[in-house]
Amino acid sequence: MKNIVLIGFMGSGKSTVGRGLAKRLGYRFIDTDDAIEQITGLTVEQIFHKHGVKRFRGEEALLVSKLANKKNLVIATGGGLVLNPENVKKLKANGILIGLEASAEVICKRVRNKRTRPLLARGNLQEKVEKLLAERKEAYQVADFTVQTDQLSPEEIVNIICHYLAKREDIHEKH
Repeated sequence: MKNIVLIGFMGSGKSTVGRGLAKRLGYRFIDTDDAIEQITGLTVEQIFHKHGVKRFRGEEALLVSKLANKKNLVIATGGGLVLNPENVKKLKANGILIGLEASAEVICKRVRNKRTRPLLARGNLQEKVEKLLAERKEAYQVADFTVQTDQLSPEEIVNIICHYLAKREDIHEKH
């Protein structure tokens, strides 16, 4: 079966929804940020601080190359992973991209106590979130299907995604 790849801005619910979706589908769950931390032995914050965003995006690209050929995965991507068109191409080859989106206000509430996120570490949180959302809007439009998460529980989002997947005929690979 194809992989289910969750894309969207930080705080949109990818990790929480991904775990629930993987459990429901009987798939393995991979959070790309967690996987990169395990591989490098550094936190995302440490990678950004010591080596910069370019190194982190390189780690993402390497991980995508490894995951793209696997099957039966639910992959929760980092918010900026889809900024690299090559990542999108590889993930779409054997995956269905599901976008999770949330308003800037909701994102700020969700990430307010997680200021260790490198891109939000300093400055006005609301302004940074709004600016990054605007910059990434087009990148997130590569999703095959998008769910607006502001007013929904993780379980409701999983139900919506499963309903969408049930209608797709290409979820099972043809042999």
